[in-house]
Amino acid sequence: MHVDVNWEGDERFKATTDSSFEVAIDRDLKTGPRPMEYILVGLGGCASVDVMSILKKARQDVVSCHASIDAERADAVPAVFTAIHITFKVTGRNLKPSAVERAARLSAEQYCSVSKMLEGGGVTITHSVEVSEA
Repeated sequence: MHVDVNWEGDERFKATTDSSFEVAIDRDLKTGPRPMEYILVGLGGCASVDVMSILKKARQDVVSCHASIDAERADAVPAVFTAIHITFKVTGRNLKPSAVERAARLSAEQYCSVSKMLEGGGVTITHSVEVSEA
């Protein structure tokens, strides 16, 4: 895996991924998210992909899946994440709440590489689920 990050001026950068996608990075939030926001995007994306894959294999009829991520950072520099909570809001037809809870747990405990990497750095990651009928 490879990424190039090029300075665009001021506090702005453009990253180009190995898969040819370009994303803006901006510490001042004028043209793109801050770097630490991308960490949360990566975590949310990784966990959501896992949850949906597990629910699909469990033959759950999911209509929507929303991950809401809240993070706390240290007061000192470097202001690393200290705690992150992911709330999965899953809507579907005849969903089994136990299947959604299991999917979130399996993602957290076994599958999400981003989660495991952050936990290895001392971040406490928790999750909860909200299930609703479509």
